[in-house]
Amino acid sequence: MASSEADLDRGRSAFTEHRWSEAFEQFVDVDRTGGLPTADLERLSTVENLIGKVTASVDALTRAHEEYLVVGDVASAARCGAWLGMYLMNNGEMARSQGWFARTQRLVDELDEPCPAEGLVLVPVALGMLYRGNPAGALRVFGESQAIGEKFQDRDLISLSLLGTGQATLMLGDISAGLRLFDEAMVAVTAGELSPVPSGIIYCAVVGNCHLAFDLRRALEWTAALDHWCGERPDMVLFTGQCQAHRAELYRLHGAWSEAAAAAKAAQGLSASGDYMALFGGHYQLGEVQRLTGELDAADESYRLAGRSGYEPQPGLALLHLARGDALQAQAVIRGAADATDLATRRHLLPALAEIELAAGDGAAARRAADELASVARDCGMPMAQAASCQADGAVLLAEDAPGQALPVLRRAWTLWRELGVPYEAARCRALLGLACRAMGDGVSAAMDFEAAYAEFVELGAGPAAAWAASLQRPAGKADAGPLTPRELQVLRLVAAGKANRVIAGDLYLSEKTVARHISNIYLKLGLQSRAAATRYAYEHGLAG
Repeated sequence: MASSEADLDRGRSAFTEHRWSEAFEQFVDVDRTGGLPTADLERLSTVENLIGKVTASVDALTRAHEEYLVVGDVASAARCGAWLGMYLMNNGEMARSQGWFARTQRLVDELDEPCPAEGLVLVPVALGMLYRGNPAGALRVFGESQAIGEKFQDRDLISLSLLGTGQATLMLGDISAGLRLFDEAMVAVTAGELSPVPSGIIYCAVVGNCHLAFDLRRALEWTAALDHWCGERPDMVLFTGQCQAHRAELYRLHGAWSEAAAAAKAAQGLSASGDYMALFGGHYQLGEVQRLTGELDAADESYRLAGRSGYEPQPGLALLHLARGDALQAQAVIRGAADATDLATRRHLLPALAEIELAAGDGAAARRAADELASVARDCGMPMAQAASCQADGAVLLAEDAPGQALPVLRRAWTLWRELGVPYEAARCRALLGLACRAMGDGVSAAMDFEAAYAEFVELGAGPAAAWAASLQRPAGKADAGPLTPRELQVLRLVAAGKANRVIAGDLYLSEKTVARHISNIYLKLGLQSRAAATRYAYEHGLAG
């Protein structure tokens, strides 16, 4: 008995100090030898959830729920039921989740006095309204749950309600107010006032919503804080996958594409280990890197896997259709996504919507998207929104045959993207600036802009964009295969597209040995020594198409 008491004390201390694996081992040992007190069963469930043992976590919390009922503590049983519903909802088990919420509501209704669980069961109700396109209704219900939290001084409930209120406010169009509410919720998290699971929920949701709101500064700041929080809990699985997905997005934006791919793959692994909510971000962010580097088939598969989460892989999937040359399909996909989603997500899709409408030849629709984006940029004042707006407006002005008006707008976009440290978009603006200069008869400035954009794309590894920039530097139709045979030219194009020898062999129905011999011949004929040099040669000579 003395040993069990000592183990229990060690387990509680490890729990308080965020040593989850140690807490798990101590609690399990005590539970096996003599059984855990009910409150410690709740703690065991929490640590099991955090280290990725989702099924065991649900089992432990179910036991705690039942034991509370046996002793007549209905309020505590209802609290366990509410969290069981949320655990299962976050893990994608919606039917079981709804069952637990229904049971919890019945228990709450049976109580003579109100309790905090009454507010907890309102949170999924409000979330349902939010995701079904009723942010005004969600705002009202989140207000009710926050009032209950304040009545009982339940900091977890108060902060979760603030988070939901911020999301609803953002979806209703008030970006600044929504961001202020996120900051308020984060105060309690960073002060260590909340339980670990609500803390992680708020961290991850706030970072994601900052990206939706074009607030790159806040997204970077809170991602760093989330990274630090996860780093202090090295044995934690829950939330760490989502953290890796958010890191992947920031790496991608800042041009560190190898690091972005690595973080996205780490998110995928953690998703499989218990952080279900990382499923979308892990696959979507890898798909984005693959699309930008020209690995279009791989990107297609990544977006498909991201879609298994229940979230639409947009705008990446629409832009993939565009990269494959199917502008009309891209237009149908992005229009469907933009029309069917909430206001906050629609705003996030506007830059791609404007780009695709232009590529599909619908200048009027592109102008409407650019004007809508300009309204967003004015309302929120975020530099990233302003950069995206200026870029879209400049591209549309070029299509409207107004290069003189486009020039200052595109220069503003280029400056903003550079200040934000987003090199890919800065390079795209530089190429558009070249088109504007050329349309005004300034061939010298145009050549400088095209060359600078091309160099940036090559450095990033953005094969399709580099090919586009290279094509802008050549007179139409000028391409020279030099000493290469038609088959060697086919191989060079596939090398420039970033494909491995095995993939090239499959595409051309050759053996890998034959592909390797062709590549050796290409190197010899062109005086090259690496795939990177061959890729650069292909772009510079108009052979990468």
